[in-house]
Amino acid sequence: MEPRSPTLDQISVFLAIVETGSFAAAGRKLGRATSAVSYAIANLEGQLGLTLFTRAGASKPRLTDAGGAILADGRGLAIALDGLIAKARGLVQGLEAEVRLVVDVMLPAKLLVKALDDFHRQYPTVGVRLQVEGLGAVTEAVLEGSAMFGVSGPLEHSNDLLVRGPAGSVKLIPVAHPDHPLASMEKVTSAEARDHVQLVLTDRSSLTRDRDFGVVAMKSWRLADLGAKHALLLAGLGWGSMPKPMVSDDIKRGRLVRLAIDAWDNAQYRFHTTHRRDTPPGPAASWLMERLAMDR
Repeated sequence: MEPRSPTLDQISVFLAIVETGSFAAAGRKLGRATSAVSYAIANLEGQLGLTLFTRAGASKPRLTDAGGAILADGRGLAIALDGLIAKARGLVQGLEAEVRLVVDVMLPAKLLVKALDDFHRQYPTVGVRLQVEGLGAVTEAVLEGSAMFGVSGPLEHSNDLLVRGPAGSVKLIPVAHPDHPLASMEKVTSAEARDHVQLVLTDRSSLTRDRDFGVVAMKSWRLADLGAKHALLLAGLGWGSMPKPMVSDDIKRGRLVRLAIDAWDNAQYRFHTTHRRDTPPGPAASWLMERLAMDR
């Protein structure tokens, strides 16, 4: 028998059974009788020509191999439908009263300020709520819903709920105070850098807690604030990498020295826009997100 297309209602019943663990619990969640849930699944199995659950001899229905194979696609359909409904809701509601965004602390301040200035000119009636976070805390704020969208760093984290897009990059350069032992060396190997305290930006989020990014030294000081890291570098209390725009003036004025460390040749910190698939940004937030993602 050739499989026939299921209905979205049948898919939602199927997912409810998987989520709750039983036909009766799925019925309670959906506000339906258990018999109605059983009938919907029987029809779904008939249309697909597959047995999705093992019922006989089991206290709870268990997914068959075929059911497990169908599950990922079923969830994908549900997420896509949620996104469609959310987009339609945003179009009906119109312009947002406020845009909530979160950006990575490495994002150049001049770029952020220019984008927000342009945004204010474009949408003078829309308020802005801005968070600045590091590493995984950007993605976490988007997932939790405290931000409509984010501009995150190169976080290796995949999630079906998230939509991501490229948003440029910033060059990272290793620097230290002119009196630091590494500052007088024409070429610094990773082995030589390893023997000196490295100042490292860390993160409070559960997504990247206890993970190291670009750490080569045996001894490191971990800081949750990029401004504090900058201040300690200026005070000569270690070496570390910084976004080029943030330290270019310090290097020009002799307050910091760029270190020629082989591991940092052309190091780029790449940004991505990110938002939840089921709550896509409205017109004002979309405009600002695209503005921040422009090539630079």
